[in-house]
Amino acid sequence: MGRALAAFFALILAACGGGTEHADPNLAAIIGADTPAFHGDDNPEWLSAWGVFAPGDALRLNDGVVPYTLNSALFSDYALKLRTIWIAGGGMADVAEDGRLDFPVGTVISKTFYYARGGGADVRVAAEPAVYRDRGIADRAAYRLIETRLLVRRVDGWHALAYVWDEAAGDARLTRIGDIQRLKLDHGGTVYDVAYQVPNINQCGGCHLWRGKGEGIQPIGPQLKHLNRDGVYAGGLANQLDVLKDAGLLPAGDYATATHHANWQDAGASLAARAAAYLDINCAHCHNPAGPADTSGLYLDSATTDPTARGLCKLPIAAGRGTGGRHYSVVPGDPEASILLYRMASSAPDIRMPELGRVLVHDAGVALVRDWISGLSGGCS
Repeated sequence: MGRALAAFFALILAACGGGTEHADPNLAAIIGADTPAFHGDDNPEWLSAWGVFAPGDALRLNDGVVPYTLNSALFSDYALKLRTIWIAGGGMADVAEDGRLDFPVGTVISKTFYYARGGGADVRVAAEPAVYRDRGIADRAAYRLIETRLLVRRVDGWHALAYVWDEAAGDARLTRIGDIQRLKLDHGGTVYDVAYQVPNINQCGGCHLWRGKGEGIQPIGPQLKHLNRDGVYAGGLANQLDVLKDAGLLPAGDYATATHHANWQDAGASLAARAAAYLDINCAHCHNPAGPADTSGLYLDSATTDPTARGLCKLPIAAGRGTGGRHYSVVPGDPEASILLYRMASSAPDIRMPELGRVLVHDAGVALVRDWISGLSGGCS
């Protein structure tokens, strides 16, 4: 059945009392599938063909599709995210010595970006909402779905696909050239005009080539250091690594002592650990010895411990206007003299860092890194 026709029948059923009414009458029921499906050779036009979500009014995950969250997450213009993993045919990921998860052919990783509705604009900034983590978003009418990105592991490597939601049709459609979603975002009563960018197929490599071009694009979030935390599941709080193990997605083992990153918002963690975790997830996919920004010599991944490589009193190699007249990436004790903070606090396209994935400044992230630099001692002579 065509999407427009399906949406039409959904409206007819609602008008006749034959369907569940939505709080937002423009929302059609999700056109999902009863089971997940792997497409090894083709890229379906509609997200529903992958069967990540089940049919119905809620954005409910199908059986076998396992949700996860991260200790510290990438900032994406305050978008909320629902992340999932599914592996066809009972496959299982291998755990590398450095904590990376190597997924088999048949893996589908999804990330759905969405915002809370309302406030003084179309959408508003909201903390992660109370959702059914093991089944998806129950109160879908309270949220505006923007896009769902897939990473699909095929025989020849990973493929990145982006689907843009048409909520009136209850489905998301594949885009190869990207898309711009113009939003009015209410952040604490201040309304921002946001040109939210859905990436095109080439832009995905800007982040996901973090292990080097020879490795092709790779998942970033699913690593032990990011996943080792409690998540909310049907039975309550449970360690995500144990949940993934019990679901058959990870090999048997004791993950209790696995490395983990701090939650950058956890006031109980040290300032240094919080800042390191924030910089790792927001910057290290480029700024690592194999990443797209390897020639900068600035490495913000957690495996790099050399102070100069991490920016302390490091001269920039080629930053142009991005230095703002500053001389060092990080000046201990002087955040306003530090190039790193200057670029984080800018929204100008030729200055801001990260370059992709945001147009707004993340105020809380900037404040965290400012506090961290302020607490460093030594200065640069």
